[in-house]
Amino acid sequence: MEHDHEKNDAVGGDSDLSRNSITLSGAVAMGTGVMIGAGIFALTGQIAELAGPLFPLSFVAGAVVTALAAYSYIKMSNAWPSSGGIAMILQKAYGPGTVAASASLLMALSMVINESLVARTFATYALRPFGLEENTLLLSVGAVVLIVFAYLVNAAGNRSVSGFSLIMSAVKIGGIALFAIAAIWASGFSGGAFAEPVGMQGAEAFIASVAFSILAFKGFTTITNSGGEIVDPHRNVGRTIMIAIGICVATYLLVAVAVGSSLTIDEIVEARDYSLAAAAGPALGDAGFYFTVVIALAATASGVIASVFAVSRMLTMLTDMKMIPHSHFGMSGSIRSHMLIYTVVVAGVLAVLFDLSRIASLGAFFYLVMDMLVHWGVFRHLRHEVGAKASILLVALAADAVVLAAFTAVKLQSDPSIVLYALAGITAVFAAEHMFLRRNEADASQRHNHN
Repeated sequence: MEHDHEKNDAVGGDSDLSRNSITLSGAVAMGTGVMIGAGIFALTGQIAELAGPLFPLSFVAGAVVTALAAYSYIKMSNAWPSSGGIAMILQKAYGPGTVAASASLLMALSMVINESLVARTFATYALRPFGLEENTLLLSVGAVVLIVFAYLVNAAGNRSVSGFSLIMSAVKIGGIALFAIAAIWASGFSGGAFAEPVGMQGAEAFIASVAFSILAFKGFTTITNSGGEIVDPHRNVGRTIMIAIGICVATYLLVAVAVGSSLTIDEIVEARDYSLAAAAGPALGDAGFYFTVVIALAATASGVIASVFAVSRMLTMLTDMKMIPHSHFGMSGSIRSHMLIYTVVVAGVLAVLFDLSRIASLGAFFYLVMDMLVHWGVFRHLRHEVGAKASILLVALAADAVVLAAFTAVKLQSDPSIVLYALAGITAVFAAEHMFLRRNEADASQRHNHN
């Protein structure tokens, strides 16, 4: 297993020369690019729908749970930085078997789901100025166009992704902060959602909203999955993750307060797929509305590009480790180039088939299950080797479990079919991986006997 890991540390680069080519600032840009693309523009309305006037606090709770979760990833990445690092963590913890392969694939799928979520958000904001955001066909076309663009940028190489992400992150974080401060200045703190009584459906609904908040922060795994390509990874992976989470929670809080001061909860829910643009109108007028739309397009575009970069490398590593099947389908080029294509094809299909709410819910289920398997694996098998504290690992595991239980209970009431889709998807992943790995073992045994 150690030999396999060493062999695969280089997986995900364009060549040996491309390894360790992403700077600290570039890695932070990629992480925040994924987080802010999904968290602010795609999920604010859905979080407010569950948490009510307290929805800004849901982002704080999500940041706390994410910071606890990041502990496992940082400890593992400091010990063994690797491109496709979550697959490495799981293989180290569980060995090259069904659990590691299935959980790794769940992580990859949750990232692809995130791409489709953010791509549909991009299309929603692009169509909003024309009043066409409800047009299903145009939403699908817009989402697919962005996914294809993300493929082209990624196909150009690592430095193109890093440079593009850095520029776009600076633009969007500055733009979002400017929007938020201006909206708060115009509206104050006494109107909108914050003038309403706190009447949540209950604590369960608030805790369930944290599942979406966690999804809004899960972009930090983009950094883990690119660990082998970050300059001085033993030192910089952990620093990058915590800086990215810090930037994002500050940005999320600013925006949540701005939206909540401009719109009532009912208005936020009604415009939940484009809540920032809706909030900009009454607070800042037409200029603020169009400014917010432009920032949203920049944020979501960079988020999809960064996510495609990370998931394609993770899938490449899983293929090289023989943890998932691979077919060239007659295509030339490297496995990484094939994985880029497979990633954008699956993301495009999901963006066409599902709406924003259901895409987000499916991603939350997949991610939380995978995250719990990571914490349990590190606690059970690796905490002494990487110097991790058992108490922190168990608290992170318990936090995920509580959020997952509350989220499942709420979804069983409001959208039970998505719970069934998630359960069926997770079961299918484990069953398919089990059959694939058993077949590989049988083939290897036959070759050995033949020789």
